Amino acid sequence: MAKINANYHKLNAGYIFPEIGRRIRLFQKENPGVTVYRLGIGNTTEPLTPAVIAGLRDGVDRLAGVKTYSGYGDEQGEEELRLKLAEFYSRRGVKIALDEFFVSDGAKPDAGNIQSIFSADNVVAFQDPAYPVYVDSNVIAGRSGLFNRDRGDYDGFIYMVCNEENGFIPEPPQQKVDLIYLCSPNNPTGAVATHQQLKKFVQYARKNRAVIIFDAAYSEFIADPELPRSIYEVEGAKECAIEINSFSKIAGFTGVRLGWSIVPKALVAEDSKPGDLHSLWFRRQTTLFNGASNIAQRGGIAVLSDQGLKESAELVGYYMENARLIREGLLAKGLTVFGGVNAPYLWLKTPGGLSSWDFFDKLLSEAQVVGTPGSGFGPSGEGYFRLSAFGHREDIGQAVQSIQTNLKVY
Repeated sequence: MAKINANYHKLNAGYIFPEIGRRIRLFQKENPGVTVYRLGIGNTTEPLTPAVIAGLRDGVDRLAGVKTYSGYGDEQGEEELRLKLAEFYSRRGVKIALDEFFVSDGAKPDAGNIQSIFSADNVVAFQDPAYPVYVDSNVIAGRSGLFNRDRGDYDGFIYMVCNEENGFIPEPPQQKVDLIYLCSPNNPTGAVATHQQLKKFVQYARKNRAVIIFDAAYSEFIADPELPRSIYEVEGAKECAIEINSFSKIAGFTGVRLGWSIVPKALVAEDSKPGDLHSLWFRRQTTLFNGASNIAQRGGIAVLSDQGLKESAELVGYYMENARLIREGLLAKGLTVFGGVNAPYLWLKTPGGLSSWDFFDKLLSEAQVVGTPGSGFGPSGEGYFRLSAFGHREDIGQAVQSIQTNLKVY
């Protein structure tokens, strides 16, 4: 008799984004013809840049010729792409070996799949609030107890609270944990960890033989040169950290799908020696993944060219100008706002003590603007709200104007 994975039943019912969609549809049905401004999901909106388009077309053209056609590629990604990635990190003073890169179809799949190389009885700690895939993938793997609706958390998980007092960057856990999920710049809060803050986590992980899963998908949005863009800028991080990154936001690859993970050969867990975790991830990828599209990889190579990096920086600048406009508009309205300076997300405190979902409904009904309730990212997100800077400039301007004109703040 076949049986299901009952851990799926533990998941908090109604993933946040489908619920947002349901409320928008209801509002539009009750208010036909009213324009809704979407500052919620972090999906890119601007066209791919010329250098990237040329790279993708080159990938297609290669498939049209007998001499250049390729089927399955290198298991860890095209060597040329991994060489470009190594150069990319070298500019930051970080040396990564070619065989420590694993090219994938995006950061989200890697963030969800990476936990499969660790024991199901590992104790896991998360930044709270956190990107939902970190938590949900570990629930599915059986590392949690039941979901507590009154608290908004899962039994068995350690939540590292991020709040105004600590600048939305937590301290390492007080107790011993095995896996630690960090995201910097953080989604959803927009906070960026300093070198010293990351150093504390690296020291904790090395002392406790824990492993850090570090999501750096928004690293290219960091404008402050004093802030680290990779955890490997911290001495000793290769012994205790896996880094995940993506072309999605820096180059508009949300639909193209291309990312990478770094699993250093020096990485160790409590019951492993150097090289073991690297070998496990290699086995996992070669068993369950046939590699990223060779067309997408040609696009990635183009992104990492001199011209591609220049164009990508301009694209990032476009979204960060959106962030500036949103931030200034919210501050002028008297709202308390965080983020939006070194990250494309703005994290605002709901006015008047409103719950996250009550503010969602208020913002939609009064200003016709959609954001993301903070409570959807974990218990510490209650009372906060995320807005995204990904959008067309005209739409961003109209959304900000609508907030300033129509939102009632007491």
